[in-house]
Amino acid sequence: MAQPSSTRRRWVRRGLIAAVVVVILAVAGPFVFIHFIEGPPPAKLSLPTATTSTSIAAKTTNGTTGSSASTSSHALSGTWNVTSGSVVGYRVSEVLVGQSTTAVGRTTKVWGSADVKGSMVTSGKFSVDMATVKSDQSQRNAQFDGRIMDVAKYPTATLTLTSPIDLAPIPQVGVIVDYKATGSLSMHGVAKSISFAIAFERTSSDLDILAEIPIKFSTWDIANPSEGGFVTTANNGTLEVLLHLTQGIGNPVSTAGASTSGPGGTQITVPSTTVPPLNITSNK
Repeated sequence: MAQPSSTRRRWVRRGLIAAVVVVILAVAGPFVFIHFIEGPPPAKLSLPTATTSTSIAAKTTNGTTGSSASTSSHALSGTWNVTSGSVVGYRVSEVLVGQSTTAVGRTTKVWGSADVKGSMVTSGKFSVDMATVKSDQSQRNAQFDGRIMDVAKYPTATLTLTSPIDLAPIPQVGVIVDYKATGSLSMHGVAKSISFAIAFERTSSDLDILAEIPIKFSTWDIANPSEGGFVTTANNGTLEVLLHLTQGIGNPVSTAGASTSGPGGTQITVPSTTVPPLNITSNK
């Protein structure tokens, strides 16, 4: 009778060891992957390096003016089209089994234009093909395309300026200036008025605009990206926008969901983020 009892003890011991190993792997696995394999998430989008480090105050729509070298406003008058070099995407903080991570998805499939008269941006409208926004994780992309953003039903997100932006005094080439902008962001079938800051920089022939727009998911009826207790997120994220504008031919307006080609028409390859692939068993 002693032998069966000894056998049972060995099996219990092995079971306990296996349980401990599972717990250790569940905790240590994501930590090792995040900190030693995947590395940091892609850096935030940024404007080209300015040719001068001069610090200048912003001129906003409320009339507060900082110091800036003036340039003839005629140099900016006309229509400026979104062209190659433009990128739009999201940045969302995640927690993967207790480990903090950052999810990043991006696309270059952006089109639109802005009209400038003198020193005033009188109008602007910019659109994104949501189905081409991709991260480095196929599971995350499937969730984004499906239950989160439902890109089949809502294939396009559009930002439309609703108030002019006064650029005067127009900054010199290479000088970055901050402005305030007001617009309507239509996304996931919901249009909401937003106010946000933009950083503006002239190059020798083009314009670059950078914005980081806070997004509360519920405001646009977007499902929280949390999934199955393995990945949890806050109730908000950031819409990252980098627009490169030219007075030449811009990115073609395209049918969302169609195959992409041409300037600005290809998916951007996002460097590795910090979330490993997850296989989540359905309870159904």
